[in-house]
Amino acid sequence: MRLLVKNGSIQRRLAVQLSLVAGILSFGLFMLIQVVAETAAVDTQDKILRASAISIADSLYAENGKVRLELPYAALSMLGTISQDRVFYRVLFKEKTLTGYDDLPVQAVEMLERKNKFSTFQYRGEEVRSVLIKRSIAVDGVFSDAIIIVAQTRLGLNVISQKITRTATTMGVLFFLFGTGLSVWAAHVALNPLNRIAQAVTQRGPKDLRPVTGNSPSELKPLVDALNSFILRLKSSALRTEDFISEAAHRVRTPLATVRTQAEVIHRSLDKSKNKTALRDMIRALDESSRSAGQLLDHAMVNFRSDQFSPSEINLLDILKEVCNRLSPLAGLKDITINNEFQEDNCLFRGDAILLHNAIRNILDNAIKYSPDDSIITVKCHWSKKIIVSFEDAGRGFSGNEYTKRFTRGTNVGDVIGSGLGLTIANEVAIVHGGFVLISKNKKGVGSCVSLILPTF
Repeated sequence: MRLLVKNGSIQRRLAVQLSLVAGILSFGLFMLIQVVAETAAVDTQDKILRASAISIADSLYAENGKVRLELPYAALSMLGTISQDRVFYRVLFKEKTLTGYDDLPVQAVEMLERKNKFSTFQYRGEEVRSVLIKRSIAVDGVFSDAIIIVAQTRLGLNVISQKITRTATTMGVLFFLFGTGLSVWAAHVALNPLNRIAQAVTQRGPKDLRPVTGNSPSELKPLVDALNSFILRLKSSALRTEDFISEAAHRVRTPLATVRTQAEVIHRSLDKSKNKTALRDMIRALDESSRSAGQLLDHAMVNFRSDQFSPSEINLLDILKEVCNRLSPLAGLKDITINNEFQEDNCLFRGDAILLHNAIRNILDNAIKYSPDDSIITVKCHWSKKIIVSFEDAGRGFSGNEYTKRFTRGTNVGDVIGSGLGLTIANEVAIVHGGFVLISKNKKGVGSCVSLILPTF
């Protein structure tokens, strides 16, 4: 049985083991009922046999030097009240049969040390149960022993034994079924504390790294302590990862920006066109490396904060205004105008301000990068059942809807520096907040419209 449940659950193992115990107890109950009931039945028959023999013995008396007997009707009729078994009797005095069946054997008369003895033997082809008692009778002043034997067949006792067996079997089966049900219930109850701990940990958010507390059995204390120790190490690792991402972003972007600035200065001081071309290619490579490194780090930061998502109430319009103001100088280099069309001054939303800031910045940066000079980018925000933040530009547009996949770029933007991560980052941020990014054509003409769609709460 152990092999059958080796790979099963603890609850199943416990239930099976308890069921085995219930099975053993059921078998023990069956045997106990069988033995006790059969003993009681035999004891009952023996008592009636003995009462019948005593009744006959009490009817013996001496008269004129002889022993006489008036056999009482009740002596034998009381045996007939139990079953339809046959009854035999024999009365002897001085080894002579006074009445009864002459061939009814006297079992070990010479070995009798007590007044009565019960025995079971075969008589006339049937198994009988008999009792033998002695009674002293004075004849002419001399006491002699009279022996009374009463026997009865055991057919009725066998019938009773069969009934007892059926009753014991029924009770054993019922006890086993009841015990098995209790075993399953007990296994479930015994593992409830473990299930409660598992459910409490499962229902926690990714950011919830508090120790597991609450009342738990002493047997689960090592597990709870180990889990709390793991949570503490995980929290420490998460903090180190966040610090590393921030430090890496600073360490990568700053040197690249410095090298690019120096390259720009040198480019302006060169006269030969060949050298200027080579330096422009280097500046372009630096821009591409800087942008790719920055967006890779942004993507890592988004993944990290998504796993540690902790929303708070923010004003989405404040983030939009801040991003637009920050990217206005970049748009001004291409004479691009950023128009804001907001319904109201407040758009309250529960989310991660850093993630949303990153998503909006990437979408607007893409719009500026792919829009032609002297064009307009319109930023809209309106809400009813959903919050829709849209960015309409007059750029090159999109030829499909696969741009939210990592490192995916269109075939019409090969001359523009990019990493293919901007819309991926925006879409992942939207998904974390229960929304998505929708890409469509600009309804006012050429270009595209990228919408960040978020649910209202």
